[in-house]
Amino acid sequence: MSKLRSTLAGALLLLLSARTTPGHAINIIPQPSEVKTLTGTFTLSGATAIIVGKSAGEANLLAQALQESYSLALPLKPSAKNNYIRLTLNPSLKKELGEEGYQLQVSPDHVDITAATNTGIFYGTQSLRQLIATSGNVHTINAVAIKDKPRFGWRAFMLDEGRYFKGGETVKRLLDEMALLKMNVFHWHLTDDQGWRIEIKKYPLLTQVGGKRDSTQIGTWNSKVFDGKVHEGYYTQEQIREIIKYAADRHITVVPEIEMPGHSSAAIAAYPWLGTTHQAIKVPTSFGVHYDVFNVSDPKVIAFLQDVLQEVITLFPSKVIHIGSDEVRYDQWKADPGVNAYMKAHHLSSPADLQIAFTNSISNYLAGKNRRMTGWNEIMGSKLHEYTDSKDNTVTEKLAPGTIVQFWKGDLKLINDAVSKGYDVVNSYHALTYLDYSYQDISLEKAYNFDPIPAGLDPKYHAQILGTGCQMWGEWIPDVKSMNRQVFPRLAAYAEDGWSQTANKNFTQFQQALQYFYTRWDKAAIGYNK
Repeated sequence: MSKLRSTLAGALLLLLSARTTPGHAINIIPQPSEVKTLTGTFTLSGATAIIVGKSAGEANLLAQALQESYSLALPLKPSAKNNYIRLTLNPSLKKELGEEGYQLQVSPDHVDITAATNTGIFYGTQSLRQLIATSGNVHTINAVAIKDKPRFGWRAFMLDEGRYFKGGETVKRLLDEMALLKMNVFHWHLTDDQGWRIEIKKYPLLTQVGGKRDSTQIGTWNSKVFDGKVHEGYYTQEQIREIIKYAADRHITVVPEIEMPGHSSAAIAAYPWLGTTHQAIKVPTSFGVHYDVFNVSDPKVIAFLQDVLQEVITLFPSKVIHIGSDEVRYDQWKADPGVNAYMKAHHLSSPADLQIAFTNSISNYLAGKNRRMTGWNEIMGSKLHEYTDSKDNTVTEKLAPGTIVQFWKGDLKLINDAVSKGYDVVNSYHALTYLDYSYQDISLEKAYNFDPIPAGLDPKYHAQILGTGCQMWGEWIPDVKSMNRQVFPRLAAYAEDGWSQTANKNFTQFQQALQYFYTRWDKAAIGYNK
């Protein structure tokens, strides 16, 4: 009886010591769903074991992170009586926590991370890392119970390397920061007018010619000043495989973007027969929307694009392939007799209809390879640009079902139009998510307050908002230093936009939690915006 009283008293004491933190105020980004603070602290030391369970990859990455940050070499063990961090898979939690959720319990003598999948285990370890407090050589974690899962399943960061090649080590560093922030999609913009950055073995000139330009416009959009420096670079397929694995180990899916039918001048410079004029051009040195586009009425061009996509599909495990489709100037198509004859023969009423018909053919090709197509919201045929005549956007064709529409420009009612027609949407509205914009245009607080679900959207469509992406466009970002300033700390804000429930967000608390990252970025010499 005395043992029973003691057990009950201990349980009551634990219950009384636990409380839900007001406003979920804990220094973790993104802010978790549920937090209870408990009594006591756990001391992390070199004697602390990591109990691996069925999560060897996640255990190894946790051990590596603790070694790098605190010079602690934690042993990996199958079991321990106390002083351990235990990783446990429990598939029955999937109904409650989904594929990415986790439970984290810190007690004075051990830490438990439990999830339905290893993705959840990994995210639990990322939260644990942010809870470690250091005083001298002593590392402690306050006792806490966390139950957490994401609001959205698509939490993306996009890097444009078509304009400026950044290289594998930079990409890996970005993936590390994404992983710590529980972002799960790396959207890799690999081709554009100014550069082709992915090796395609069947068409070697894409990188040999398209991966290099003679000079680059500097200053502003209308600048006549050029730097006079050759810029070049591309990824071999082996390098891409290495980056894909690096990302997958951190539970990040790499979604490649291969631009078509516009933003294609680097490819046309390599193979002039891809364009409407068949004239030899150089890889453009200035930015903007001025150039030739793929001649989608030519069966040889379609075969080329399918060949490229086949190599892309073979490389990338992602079930989603991005085809761009933004900012297509119709001037070249309108001026080409062959394109006009094709449109007439196929009863296409406008250049926008031609683009949708082309896009649907690509969608059908990808679907046959068990892949899903996504593209920027011009993909629906909407008039978004002043250089497009309204009559050129007369649309009778319907975009292929199953397409993911990445919204970036136009009236927000276009999102409603997309979801009401059954399409899923990734909300990347430029005025709120473009990382190349200045901090005066998109402050940290403005980025933090972005809600991927637009105000007024009918709740019956909320599930069709897959999530959000923040975009690091590269026209005026020539080096890693300037990129880092634009990305950090706003990346953390967008991570919380994608993960945390609106009711749990608090900008003041977020700023406090950022101190962990500021210390981390200072140590890593990542020059963030201050």
